[in-house]
Amino acid sequence: MGSLAKKGLHQYLLQLQHHPLRTKAITAAVLSAVSDIVSQKLSGIQKLQLKRLLLKVLLGFVYLGPFGHFLHILLDKLFKGKKDSKTVAKKVVLEQLTASPWNNFVFMVYYGLVIEGRNWSQVKTKIKKDYPAVQYTSWTFWPVVGWVNHQYVPLQLRVIFHSVIACAWGIFLNLQARSIAAKKA
Repeated sequence: MGSLAKKGLHQYLLQLQHHPLRTKAITAAVLSAVSDIVSQKLSGIQKLQLKRLLLKVLLGFVYLGPFGHFLHILLDKLFKGKKDSKTVAKKVVLEQLTASPWNNFVFMVYYGLVIEGRNWSQVKTKIKKDYPAVQYTSWTFWPVVGWVNHQYVPLQLRVIFHSVIACAWGIFLNLQARSIAAKKA
């Protein structure tokens, strides 16, 4: 690794150690931005929609980073930092039955009300229609990520790991939506 990259990583890890919540919030915001920029480009949007981008950054900074920070601390306290297979399985199940449905719901509400500017009635209808499929899809992918995260990733890096995968996941979902739309056309 180059000297500059090593220094950057070292500084990042120092910030993570000294200011974990702030660093995770900023990281989630930056990765939300990357995911949205790539998604907008893959969607064929010619001119970057800055308002949408800033609202996604805000979600990452205010909600995703902090929520993940406190969730992983709580899970580690509940299970006393254990990493045996049985404990990791319990962490993953608990996360998938609580945080996963909640996060998907929050995202759908935020996206509909704030980003798209729809009224509550429209958002509620969309959630009733799409939420079960969103949650089912989430349960086919995220438990594996959760297993790897809880089994192999140190506590201070779990939110970052999750945010990196979420960035790629957001791009994947956008590609899926594009292919479904293309088939309907």
